[in-house]
Parts: sequence; structure tokens; C-alpha cells
Amino acid sequence: MASPRWQSLLFNALRFEVGWLLCVLGGSWVAAIMGSALLGWHFWRCAKPGEWRFIGVFALLGLALDGGLHLAGGFDFGEHTLVAGLLPLWLWMLWPLFATLVFHSLAWLWQYPMIAAVCGAVSGPLSYVGGAALTGVSLAPWLLPAQAIIWAVLCLCISRYANHKVAASGVH
Repeated sequence: MASPRWQSLLFNALRFEVGWLLCVLGGSWVAAIMGSALLGWHFWRCAKPGEWRFIGVFALLGLALDGGLHLAGGFDFGEHTLVAGLLPLWLWMLWPLFATLVFHSLAWLWQYPMIAAVCGAVSGPLSYVGGAALTGVSLAPWLLPAQAIIWAVLCLCISRYANHKVAASGVH
């Protein structure tokens, strides 16, 4: 039987996957309700001290990055309603939901910066491909290579940040 720690990590990963599916398949209203509920659960039961700041900054970063890519013509959202004229809420909600993984089920990954970068370069664009296919969003041909670079750099930065936090806390 799995230890309580492994159960918690597995539940964290499954919560994100369920949230991803609900946001992508359900649209912005479902994302607003279920994304908020999943984030609320995370803050209530799982979050580490100060983690809310990281999740908030990550959500703003997502709005800036994906919003900038949209303004550059990377996404065609068609009839989707956009938040601040930049992104559909369901896409933006994926950023704080992903951030709930960083200090939990993905914590092991940040010890290996190059593996983290490769994982980001592959899984980031694949997530966009899957989401676009399920929602009818069109992606510009240049978007996926750009996303690969963005997510590789982002995962390197997360790795550096996470390792700095571990070093500063004295926990190894």
C-alpha cells in the first residue's frame, strides 16, 4: 500500500489532470467554478507557507506569456470569450492549476534542471496541442516551437527557484 506522502502526491497530480480536462472541455464557466474549487482545496489542504504568492505570480506570468503570444497571432480563439482581451478563462486557469504541482508532485524534477527543461520543452507544447484539438483553437505554425523554448526556460527557472528555496531553508 502506498504511503500517505505518495497518496498526497498522486492526488495532487490527478487533481491537476482533472482540472485540465474540466477547464479544456468545460470552457470558461466550468473553469471559473471548478478551477477555483480545485485551487481552494489546494490552499486549504495542501499549500506550503507562502505558496499562494508563487501561484499568483505564475498565474500573472501565464496571462502575460500566453496573452502576448495571442497578440502576436499565435492563437486564434474564434468565438471564445477572452479575459482582458487576451485569453479565454479556461486557458488562463491552467496556469495556477499547473503551479499547484511545482512544490508537490513535481518537486523531485527540479533537482535535475536539464531533465526539467526537456520535460517542459516536450510536455508544454503537447498540452497546447491537446487543448487546441479539444476546443477548436487554431495554433500558428510557429507557436509550438516558441512554446517549447518558453517552457524549457520556464522549467529551468522553476528548477533554479526551487533549488534556491531548498538551499535557503537548509532542507536537503
